[in-house]
Amino acid sequence: MRRVLTWFVALPVMVVGSQVAHGVAYWWAYPQADLRASVLVTSGHGYLAYAPAALGFLLAVQAVAFGVDVADAVRGRRLRNLPPWAFLLIPSVGFTLQEYLERFFAAGVFPWWAALEPSFWRGLILQLPLGLLAFLIARLLLRTASIAARVIEGLRRGRHSRRRPWILPRLPVLLILPRLTPLAGAAAGRAPPPFARL
Repeated sequence: MRRVLTWFVALPVMVVGSQVAHGVAYWWAYPQADLRASVLVTSGHGYLAYAPAALGFLLAVQAVAFGVDVADAVRGRRLRNLPPWAFLLIPSVGFTLQEYLERFFAAGVFPWWAALEPSFWRGLILQLPLGLLAFLIARLLLRTASIAARVIEGLRRGRHSRRRPWILPRLPVLLILPRLTPLAGAAAGRAPPPFARL
């Protein structure tokens, strides 16, 4: 079960990275905006209008999984790491399936030609650096969950420990030393000015 929660932290990062690579691949393959728009429409990318809702759902899943991971770490359960190869393999397989399924639903026949399109190999190449970035972000999230658990545990221990009450430190006292020559000090106000003594 713990491994599943860790995957729920990592999978949204993988999906977002793969979709960024997908968009950059089409921008790279078709730099002209009107040509790119027509290719996207004819190749079955109409579902991208729902991308903001899907992104919100993924972020909600990731936030819940992150919170459960923090709670588990507070209870002393160790968070599991994910294998780095998964961040290279899963986005590449997902991108390939996405490209074939988009064209299959748009054309109604198996799109054997999908791998020959200029956006396909560009998208596969971009999966590698963005998969590495997704791996680093997922590791950062899991480490953040561990650190948050340690902070919460420290706060809980501090609240329940029986320590001495906090005492204000002693404030320094201003000590005025007496003058060494009291008669000269008392007469100093009545003495003649220095220039009159000459």
